Amino acid sequence: MQNDLRILLPQLLPRAISWAETVAAEVATNGTPLSDDGLSVASSVEVSHPSRVRILMVDRFPKPSDPELQTAASQAGLLGPTTTGLTLGYSVLIRNGHMSRRLLSHECRHVYQFEQAGSIAAFLPLYFKSIIQFGNWDSPFERDARAHELKEISTGA
Repeated sequence: MQNDLRILLPQLLPRAISWAETVAAEVATNGTPLSDDGLSVASSVEVSHPSRVRILMVDRFPKPSDPELQTAASQAGLLGPTTTGLTLGYSVLIRNGHMSRRLLSHECRHVYQFEQAGSIAAFLPLYFKSIIQFGNWDSPFERDARAHELKEISTGA
């Protein structure tokens, strides 16, 4: 599986970036700004521009219409049935019923990571290569986000 994704990554990346940028734009338009507490959470995990973050609560995460992207996302453990948050740039999608300070801090740390890369197009290749090399759980990006999770139970973000 990981080898297949490694081989397919160069041809899938442009389509994945396009999909991610489209979803991020929809969240930027339809999402809500962080509450004061949410702004505090984002700042605490070193987000440079917390006021740019938008949250969209969803029943289901959007999936790419491209069958190859859907398969790759499934193989990599992304957008699965247990996914509770997804960050695309400053756009954060959270599954209804799962908002917590801990999850928000995790997703905001991904915003920080995105800021360090400079764009979705710059961040996704790094993130996907990491997922392919280490697996979703052991990816340095995911380990970093877990290390910055705030332990409080819930937030009104």
